[in-house]
Amino acid sequence: MDHILVVDDDPNIRQLLRDYLREMGYETSVASNGAQTKRILGTAQIDLIVLDLMLDGEDGLDLTRELRRASDVPVIILSARGGLLDRILGLEMGADDYLPKPFDPRELVAKIKVVLRRTRTVPGMRRGDASAFITFAGWRLDTRMKQMLSPDGVVVSLGGSDYRTLRTLLDHPNRPLAREFLLDQVFNKNMTPLDRSIDVCVSRLRQQLRDSARDPNLIRTVRNEGYMLVAEVGYEA
Repeated sequence: MDHILVVDDDPNIRQLLRDYLREMGYETSVASNGAQTKRILGTAQIDLIVLDLMLDGEDGLDLTRELRRASDVPVIILSARGGLLDRILGLEMGADDYLPKPFDPRELVAKIKVVLRRTRTVPGMRRGDASAFITFAGWRLDTRMKQMLSPDGVVVSLGGSDYRTLRTLLDHPNRPLAREFLLDQVFNKNMTPLDRSIDVCVSRLRQQLRDSARDPNLIRTVRNEGYMLVAEVGYEA
């Protein structure tokens, strides 16, 4: 049974989601702030976090960023601020998906199923898989830990969407990949004219890979198509 952690400072929403998710067959815990969240994560195996951005006295974006540095557990953000900027910021902090308030609990359950399925079916993300490594341009990606080792020995951890973006690029090296294809592979959704989710992931990956934003050599922008990873890719058991 998957274990969902709901983090929201509104007791009514916590109760509503706890009852509904349990009816849907999920083990569910609730927290009202960052301290409770970290305490639960330290004592229970959590499969996915549903996190409200507007926590009382605490910035949910900062908490998302802190969670992502310490764990690769999937995160779905909830927010009454449904603007494009908030969605982009949430993804930049490492969230896996975003749902504006007010929302239908059935839509949240649908997103939970998609995110859990996506994180478990991307190569190298299934629990218990044997450690495997991918090498490219002097970097070494640990597909089990979702960490990269830089050419000078620095460990770089990757969030869920960043990891899936990189894996998709690595699975198709030296080939232009359309934004629409990347969006489907990484977020399992169709592209809309204002959707910058993939651009955000690529921008963050370039920073992590020390690839110049103005003149990138590793992840190149292909005009009118999308992105292409330019490197020889190797695999190690």
